[in-house]
Amino acid sequence: MSPATRTRTVLGGVTGRPTRHAVPWALGAGVIGVQIAFPLTGGGTPTLTVLAVALFACASVAHALFTRGPGAAAGLVLVAGGGGLLAESVGLATGLPFGEYRYTGSLGHAVLGVPVVVPAAWTMMAYPSLIVGRRLTAALRPRHARLATTVLGAWALATWDVFLDPQMVEAGHWYWLEPTPTLPGVPGIPVSNFAGWLLVSLLMIAALDRVLPDAQAGDDRLPLTLWVWTFLSSTMAAAVFFGRPSVALVGGVLMGLVGVPLLVVLRRRGVSP
Repeated sequence: MSPATRTRTVLGGVTGRPTRHAVPWALGAGVIGVQIAFPLTGGGTPTLTVLAVALFACASVAHALFTRGPGAAAGLVLVAGGGGLLAESVGLATGLPFGEYRYTGSLGHAVLGVPVVVPAAWTMMAYPSLIVGRRLTAALRPRHARLATTVLGAWALATWDVFLDPQMVEAGHWYWLEPTPTLPGVPGIPVSNFAGWLLVSLLMIAALDRVLPDAQAGDDRLPLTLWVWTFLSSTMAAAVFFGRPSVALVGGVLMGLVGVPLLVVLRRRGVSP
């Protein structure tokens, strides 16, 4: 084996995947590294927040590109990024569907009043949530799987915000004009926000499920790993580092309704996320 061939084999992995597939994994490793720094900085700085979202969004788009093709990557950006921007801009202007809130300007450049990092956050998490929904419904018949994928994928996406919103509000990135009635166990965050997230997530995952092909021969361990990491690390961070035990309980239970079955399915199939 020539040195060049040996190098490609090592970088591509024992399965012989192209070297380019190392790019999403490198980005994913960066996500975890940056997020580990959040507790060390008292919940993260604006720079860390933007960096974590940028790396995660790039990892999702790169994975879609290398496993599903350029059309899938473009579709992900259009549906999740564009859809997230649309939902947020409508929310700012009308209070629907999340409730009335305002950004403080701490997250950098904005489009239509929405920081650019926000639609990137929708993009970063919508993709692994779709893969989670598909993995949980893989054994169902196609006509049943599509609806189930939408529901479970949307739940996987919307419940993440139970952790996200309290952290971002406490960090001063946005605030609620009327935070009551609150989601039980999540003080300061209106229940309308979760309802709005769930509605937008249902529409977004349903659209993504039609735009992004299911890569039967592809390796979806990266998006699964990032979703599981988000679930487990968010629960631990809220309980241990950020002093929000009720958020850890509520978020852990809600996200765990998808996360625990996912871990069981992956274990039974011998897949390590």
